[in-house]
Amino acid sequence: MDLKKHIFDIPDFPSPGIIFRDITPLLQNRETFSYTVDLLAEKIKDLNPTHVVAIESRGFMFGAPLAYKLGLGFVPVRKEGKLPRESISASYDLEYGSNTLEIHTDALKPGDKVVIVDDVLATGGTMKATVELCEKLGAKVEALLFVIELLALEGREKLAGKKVISLVQY
Repeated sequence: MDLKKHIFDIPDFPSPGIIFRDITPLLQNRETFSYTVDLLAEKIKDLNPTHVVAIESRGFMFGAPLAYKLGLGFVPVRKEGKLPRESISASYDLEYGSNTLEIHTDALKPGDKVVIVDDVLATGGTMKATVELCEKLGAKVEALLFVIELLALEGREKLAGKKVISLVQY
């Protein structure tokens, strides 16, 4: 199945010169959504993870069903101030400013093996911060999964040494 047929290009969104890759058509179609989750599961089946970690918010759309399909725990990584219990944080730089992500301190423990899921690999900053959070808690990061990879932004370079898997490249 050609997933690109279900990812629409939206020019000049959210700002001029940007081509936004809209995954909502992929999510709305039960066949393509199921196929995408099944393909993500197939890519990591031999890694034997204990948890699926996903990044707010679009990563949740793929991470939660992937965890369910594999019978694994699901760990959300959220934007600063969104988690109700004790958490740790990691910050990353944006083009203008920075952002902070958090994870509950009891979400993972030494010996856990995780795969981290997000919808798009762009510059790699968000994923790098998420890897740092998981590793601070003692978990081993087995793979980084993306539905879309934007090759021109060279996000893989920030993730050197990690297994990076993307389903669709632009």
